[in-house]
Amino acid sequence: MIQPLDHIAAMSPYALADTGEAAVRDPAHMAQNESLRPPSPAALDAAKQALHAGALYPDPDWTELRTALARQHGIPAQNILCGNGSLDLIAALARAYAGPGRAILAPQNAYPFFATATRMAGARFDVAPEKRDGVCVGTLLRCVRPDTSVVFVANPGNPTGTEIPVEDLQALRAGLPDDVLLVIDGAYAEFSERENADCWEFVEAENCVVLRTFSKAYGLAGFRVGWGLFPTHIAQQVRKVLNPNNLSSAAQSAAAAAVRDQAYLQETCRLTARARVSWSGQLMDAGFNVTPGSTNFIGLWFPAPDAAEDADRYLRSAGVFLRRQQGAGLPQLLRWTLAPDDMMQRGFDALLEWQRKQRS
Repeated sequence: MIQPLDHIAAMSPYALADTGEAAVRDPAHMAQNESLRPPSPAALDAAKQALHAGALYPDPDWTELRTALARQHGIPAQNILCGNGSLDLIAALARAYAGPGRAILAPQNAYPFFATATRMAGARFDVAPEKRDGVCVGTLLRCVRPDTSVVFVANPGNPTGTEIPVEDLQALRAGLPDDVLLVIDGAYAEFSERENADCWEFVEAENCVVLRTFSKAYGLAGFRVGWGLFPTHIAQQVRKVLNPNNLSSAAQSAAAAAVRDQAYLQETCRLTARARVSWSGQLMDAGFNVTPGSTNFIGLWFPAPDAAEDADRYLRSAGVFLRRQQGAGLPQLLRWTLAPDDMMQRGFDALLEWQRKQRS
């Protein structure tokens, strides 16, 4: 039997996990943090038009998309890199700046793909203890080791939904050695109501990267488009390990059109915030412990891991799929993606039924 390398064999095969959805008719899928509504009609129209050039390779420089992003955010187009989802860029950064003999550091309850990308690069993955109310910058700094080459943080965080204040991020960057790369994954930044949540100015320090995605607020998860702002010298190295044809023409056109339709994006964020407040309130009124957060999901906390597991099992039997967070070190947490009201109501009713059974 052909054997993989040790660091590959030890990785979690979550991409092949059996969710049980195939056995359920009409599942209510609220586990992936997708948008609660479809993409902008302008994005869909642009994707359709791009199909006419399907015989041609896509633009390896993402020219239209970079131009749209640069104009929208007031940042230099030449410092933007695009990926097949932000995971593509996370993995490329790990390959370029970590590896055997180096380590990557992240908060303990951070996005699990940080660990996966680290192990794919053959580096050691270190974690800094984290509290429920978020990342502690002081603890992160104390966990830096001589061989630490990259620090990953998600802001707002996944799966906790909490935010690191900009001043704390500034303290983190100032406290890290100059030769340690700080990567700020802002996959949910569009949902944030904090000032200066974009953090573009951090990139000017030449040792920080800020990543974003079209999979959440823009509703383009199926198109697989991520992007980021990179210092010039880091962008040059990362491009060496990126597939030069990583984004299809349809994906590039759809994303560029979505950027130009900011009114649609802002309405999506307003609808998401309204749903987050409303459903968090209903859950708390029903006696559940929740973290509303600053994203498009709600954190549903249980007293113990076995209670979370039991609730998850019951919900799945009712055709409702949330996401347990044992992979992020939080086995007592279910992450509930905000969805259209009929799906949310179905999940809420099933959860109340589970609660009644627990009390009987």
